[in-house]
Amino acid sequence: MAVFTEVSPAEAAGLLDQLDLGVLTDIKGCAGGIENTNYFVTTERDGVTHEHVLTLFERLTAEQLPFYLHLMKHLADKGIPVPDPAADAQGSILHTLKGKPAAVVNKLAGKSQLAPQPVHCAAVGGMLARMHLAGVDYGRHQPNLRGLPWWNDTVPVVLPHLTPEQASLIQTELALQNRVAASAAFAALPRGPVHADLFRDNVMFEGERLTGFFDFYFAGCDTFVFDLAVCLNDWAIDLPTGIHHAERANAMLQAYEAVRPLTPPERELLPDMLRAGALRFWTSRLWDWHLPRDAAMLKPHDPTHFERVLRQRSTQPLVLAT
Repeated sequence: MAVFTEVSPAEAAGLLDQLDLGVLTDIKGCAGGIENTNYFVTTERDGVTHEHVLTLFERLTAEQLPFYLHLMKHLADKGIPVPDPAADAQGSILHTLKGKPAAVVNKLAGKSQLAPQPVHCAAVGGMLARMHLAGVDYGRHQPNLRGLPWWNDTVPVVLPHLTPEQASLIQTELALQNRVAASAAFAALPRGPVHADLFRDNVMFEGERLTGFFDFYFAGCDTFVFDLAVCLNDWAIDLPTGIHHAERANAMLQAYEAVRPLTPPERELLPDMLRAGALRFWTSRLWDWHLPRDAAMLKPHDPTHFERVLRQRSTQPLVLAT
């Protein structure tokens, strides 16, 4: 992620000592992303090297963060491969560094698969379904903070930066999503904690073996099919054009349904949720692009990518096999 807050080795070492994670041997800022400050930190304890991720939260508040951190702990306890937050002597997993909320988690093994094949998409689909089922009994609730209310608030802010054609597209799509959200089919959709940002760079693999999901700081309670749609919009499209990739999409959907079959309302609304996912990320990338914040390693994403995806999802809706 971008580095908004500089952390010295001595400051990081102090927190790591409180968490009994060993002696700091290395710290490096993480580039990419635009929400939090992240550092890779390496420690040594009893002659064994351990790798962690130190996160300072730039937008999320100390009141909001327990939802995310305890969700990760809940999923880890259920056997879902996610980062497990480290606790201090009092059992707290939410800490403070440089006056900001902070957390330290174990670094997952492997690397991101940025050119996924159907086998990788199937692994993500199956694990996503397992994650949804594992989260059903999670006791905390927080809405998806980048859901429909945020789109309604943010689209008017970015409109002055758009061409007339772009403005027409985003307003038309927003109106459609408000109608969908008011429908009986939408009310019947299964819901629970979702990742809501499970792109290729938020999943780790060793070869074809999935080793973990990470970066849960856009998570919230939303429809499971929206979470699946966000995945399909990244894992199962051609990045340069936004065109749907049927083989990868089918692999993800079949693996997901082998664990948690979609309900009739989910199958009915998946095409609209694919459009919703594209609208969500087009809107947020427009916001980050045109209204940026200062950051030492800030690299905002090109918003036109999800404009292309939205146009594709609008004109070539996905048809599910019955």
